[in-house]
Amino acid sequence: MRAVLMAGLLVAIGSVPSFAMCVGSDAFSTCTDQSGNSYTVSRFGNQTMVNGYSAQTGSNWSQNSTTIGSSTYTNGMTNGQPWNQTQQSFGGGMRNVYGTNSAGQPYSYTCNPYTGCR
Repeated sequence: MRAVLMAGLLVAIGSVPSFAMCVGSDAFSTCTDQSGNSYTVSRFGNQTMVNGYSAQTGSNWSQNSTTIGSSTYTNGMTNGQPWNQTQQSFGGGMRNVYGTNSAGQPYSYTCNPYTGCR
């Protein structure tokens, strides 16, 4: 789930996030990174909700991820535009990822431990 959360952060922020300092509990935490970005993370069962602020762009963003079995479904908003992603894990580090970014463009890639993600 944290990998999807990080993927969502990358989509929302648009670059590799800096090291983040977080305070709180596993159920709710508030984080700020070295670039001034901040976000809150709420976890309940198989659901993770994140609301954030990008210091670089001045925009707010959000995402909601739900894991059911070996699939994680994520929906979010960036600059008022919706995006979504589905990640299906197959074990052994194999996974398929696909979705639509906040510009409405579809994407997909496959990851494995030998060749990385393509």
